[in-house]
Amino acid sequence: MSDDAEDAAAGDAFDRVVARVRERVLPDEAERAEMERVAGEVVERAEAAVADRDVEADVVRVGSTARGTWLSGDRDLDVFVRFPPDLDRADLERYGLEVGHAVLPDGHEEYAEHPYVKGVVDGFDVDLVPCYRLDDATDIRSAVDRTPFHTRYLAEQLDDDLAADVVVAKAFLKGIGAYGSDLRTRGFSGYLTELLVLEYGGFRPLVAAAADEWHPPVRFDPEGHGDASFDDPLVVVDPTDPERNVAAVCSAAAVGRLLHYARDLLAEPREELFEPGSRAPEPLDADAVRAVVADRGTHPVAVRFTTPDIVEDQLYPQLDRSLAGLRDELDRRGFEPVRADRFAQAPDAVDDGEPVAALLVECAVAERPAVERHEGPPVGVREHAEGFYDEYVDDPDVYGPFLDGDRYVVERPREVRTPAKLATTELFDCSLGPHVEASLEDGYDVLAGDEIAALATPFGRELAAYFDPSP
Repeated sequence: MSDDAEDAAAGDAFDRVVARVRERVLPDEAERAEMERVAGEVVERAEAAVADRDVEADVVRVGSTARGTWLSGDRDLDVFVRFPPDLDRADLERYGLEVGHAVLPDGHEEYAEHPYVKGVVDGFDVDLVPCYRLDDATDIRSAVDRTPFHTRYLAEQLDDDLAADVVVAKAFLKGIGAYGSDLRTRGFSGYLTELLVLEYGGFRPLVAAAADEWHPPVRFDPEGHGDASFDDPLVVVDPTDPERNVAAVCSAAAVGRLLHYARDLLAEPREELFEPGSRAPEPLDADAVRAVVADRGTHPVAVRFTTPDIVEDQLYPQLDRSLAGLRDELDRRGFEPVRADRFAQAPDAVDDGEPVAALLVECAVAERPAVERHEGPPVGVREHAEGFYDEYVDDPDVYGPFLDGDRYVVERPREVRTPAKLATTELFDCSLGPHVEASLEDGYDVLAGDEIAALATPFGRELAAYFDPSP
């Protein structure tokens, strides 16, 4: 078969896969009609609640359901109540909550940059969010004020075919584990995905460009704003706000994941890549964890503690900071970390007992010698050299002082010889997230070597992914 024929065959296979995926992930007419019915009811309730109060405001639908870019099965509905820009912030919050509770009487309050009400209407998860009604996105008072501008911009740009390709792109990014702007995933947001599909004119051109043309850092500027500088692996200048990178939260790993799987999809088109969890490994039990630790010949150490009761977007940055602090200290002490990861049960995911979290660092060195080398100043620097010599000359626990070249040197007892000892005695000397540190102060366990098999419950699947890593 010639190269052209092979390319044509691959293209046909790609199109067939995408067609099947599109049929599965696009909401059908009944699902769209139900979404429209519930959305209309929520907007009507919100408008009535505003009319009952001594304030001017309008109600708008925003997000993917307003733009026709939502995945079948998603039941998230975002409705914003826009208040005049001269309204005091405290009054905006008060009126916003009043309207929210009127629309969602069984709802509860959550907090982003300001409080809003979240509830359920006929099986749909509804966010009723107050914001300011502004003429320009550059005048925003909080991040949510941008959202109506995003909806308006994309409504003017996306036709039905592009909207359908956006849904396919979201399914692909979900399938490869790169979709979501939460601080656990640090992947592609819905708005970012929409802008990228719009930039390339479809899903396939986006995949082809990511596979062959992207060499991070990658920059796009849809409206030619041109001035702002960003230091991120992917930059998409917000068409409605030239000072903002829509992809700021998107990590280098998420961008790399898109590049890897774009090439994989083009080389071997298959629906599996659009199915979240399809490549998830089977959980490891305790015996399997012990076996793989023995096979690797490394020395893992884990710190297990109660998961702090905070939202995920606070929790995971603190876990990441704490893991980096522990890993860096183990590295500084010569235990040569090979790899590290963090796991956490959500506070609401446990029926009985406390949810747990763990920091895991796999080290190449299990034990350091009983002594460590400590160099002093050159002998020629008399004041400091004599001070160093006098400090150690009568110390019965050190070897030396002796000369190594022109310097005094001693070999003194090493305070921390194992990773477990460091985690047990010097954990609070590491850089830790404040809520993680507070949880650790209430108590924690240190597991070393094959003792980490105790993490198989509840983290068997996470350990399976750790010990069988993939892009």
